[in-house]
Amino acid sequence: MARSIQSSDEQPTMKITHAEVIVTCPGRNFVTLKITTDQGVHGLGDATLNGRELSVASYLRDHVCPVLIGRDPRRIEDTWQYLYKGAYWRRGPVTMSAIGAVDMALWDIAGKMANMPLYQLLGGASREHVMVYSHATGRDIPETLDAFAKYQDKGFKAIRVQCGVPGMKSVYGVSKGGAYEPATKGWPEEQSWSTEKYLDYVPKLFEAVRAKFGFDPHLLHDVHHRLTPIEAARLGKSIEGCRLFWMEDPTPSHNQEAFRLIRQHTVTPIAVGEVFNSIWDCKQLIEEQLIDYIRATITHAGGITHMRRIADFASLYQVRTGCHGPSDLSPVCMGAALHFDLWAPNFGIQEYMGYHAETMDVFRCAWSFKDGFMVPGDAPGLGVEIDEKLASKYPYEAAYLPVARLEDGTLWNW
Repeated sequence: MARSIQSSDEQPTMKITHAEVIVTCPGRNFVTLKITTDQGVHGLGDATLNGRELSVASYLRDHVCPVLIGRDPRRIEDTWQYLYKGAYWRRGPVTMSAIGAVDMALWDIAGKMANMPLYQLLGGASREHVMVYSHATGRDIPETLDAFAKYQDKGFKAIRVQCGVPGMKSVYGVSKGGAYEPATKGWPEEQSWSTEKYLDYVPKLFEAVRAKFGFDPHLLHDVHHRLTPIEAARLGKSIEGCRLFWMEDPTPSHNQEAFRLIRQHTVTPIAVGEVFNSIWDCKQLIEEQLIDYIRATITHAGGITHMRRIADFASLYQVRTGCHGPSDLSPVCMGAALHFDLWAPNFGIQEYMGYHAETMDVFRCAWSFKDGFMVPGDAPGLGVEIDEKLASKYPYEAAYLPVARLEDGTLWNW
């Protein structure tokens, strides 16, 4: 006797029964969303927004978690659309970080239900492993060169360099001792900035790196939005002989047309996007090929669902991914990013700053690092779990990113 085909109405139901927000500070603040189904399967998502963590935690607790209860966790796309279009107030870092956390958690559940790692659900691996870069910093050029050598010894093939500038008390990206952490506990730190001193000095750093280490290692640098378009063009042109992998965030990207001026003057590759939260933030930059790498993150750009759209759109214009990966995005986001990187056909590079030892005690991760490359592991889902009992021992501590002022006191772009 032939078996009848089961209709969609007869498929086993599955519902979200719990959605909770975990705020913890094992070395730094993280916001984690945990979604649990009626079958006892749970998924994790990262909702950390550096310096505004509690805003996203409130958005999730007060506005998102209640409407998730009873929904089918398998309807990932529909849930994304519901949270994005249904809120009426679209985009923005708080909203998109909250949506990103939900999306990550649902993909985590999907992987666990299928007993497959996330990258397999996305379509399988496009490469054997993921090239990552980390940060070499120093108070001066010799100290930065020493740090560069240490990262080479660890196996890194790509290294970002930042160093102090004579006459400036503090400079973005330079550690004050120990691992670099941009956020400071308490109220925002005020740092000074001089474009003239920076432009006169930083090319010497790149020349010194190439003179000592040659051209085999990939060399990256973050300008961190500090320059005007013509100043960024001047910098890019002056360092072309040092063959940087990229010059990151050379100027604020609110006016995407500004990058046309930079492109007219230099062939130094440009990476932009760590503050972006939707495809609309980078639409013109990608369409006009004004950038070479898009650095949006899984957390802040609305999760895996939306990052796939950004990556696919970028691939049409030969723009590659270079996802932001600082220590202020939790290991949950890092795990999701590595799965995404392994899949994305137009992957370029992944940032990896590393984490405090306390952080890695709270978050158990399947990923691994070897010889400058990382793999996400083959654990089902994202491959990251959280020790909630241990996380509860690290309460939230207010911390903020600095602000920058010119030498005359004018507030500038940090």
